Amino acid sequence: MTVIVLIAAPEGLRGHLTRWMVEVNAGVFVGNPSRRIRDRLWTLLADRIGDGQAVLVEPANNEQGWAIRTAGRDRWRPVDYDGLILSARSRR
Repeated sequence: MTVIVLIAAPEGLRGHLTRWMVEVNAGVFVGNPSRRIRDRLWTLLADRIGDGQAVLVEPANNEQGWAIRTAGRDRWRPVDYDGLILSARSRR
C-alpha cells in the first residue's frame, strides 16, 4: 500500500492523484500503484509541489516494511537511525 499526503499543494495536484489513488481525507491519498506509476507520480509531485509539502510512504524491504520520501518545504525529514526510519524536525 502507498500513502501520499499533500499539504498546501497547488491546484490540480490533488485531482491528478485521484486518477490513481483514493482520497480518504483532504490531501491524504491511499492506493496500490505499481512501482513505475508510483515513481512517475512522485516525480510529478516533487516538480510541482512548490511552497507546499508532499510526503510519500511506500513499501520497502527493511525492518519497518516501509520507506518515506518528502518534497517541498519540509517541516519534517526522514532520518535513517541504524536501519530505523525516524522523522526529524529541522532546527531554525
